Amino acid sequence: MPRIVRIPHDMGGSTPEAVASERLVSGTPMQAVANAYSDAGNAFHCGVWEGGVGAWRVSCGEHEFCHLLSGRLRLRGDDGSETELAAGDSFVVPAGFEGVWEVLEPARKLYAVYESPA
Repeated sequence: MPRIVRIPHDMGGSTPEAVASERLVSGTPMQAVANAYSDAGNAFHCGVWEGGVGAWRVSCGEHEFCHLLSGRLRLRGDDGSETELAAGDSFVVPAGFEGVWEVLEPARKLYAVYESPA
């Protein structure tokens, strides 16, 4: 029988890493991920992410639900769209989104990611 999985809001000792230089737009942001659950098929994942101030390019191949626990973000789509988000906001980044992820204030979010089978 599957069991309920609690998602802690802390980083559980995760080690921050620098954003890959080829994706970096501005700043020297560090980010960390504490994945709390992945399904047996490795298509669904959830946990906590945190990142420092800076901006980097993203190209999303998966659907991601996020709930911002702290901080502020700005997402700029390559289509010219721009969305600012603050602590308490929930949002979805759909598969196919391409643009810039910018952390305006150090941020932490809960995430749930679904990667469609190829």
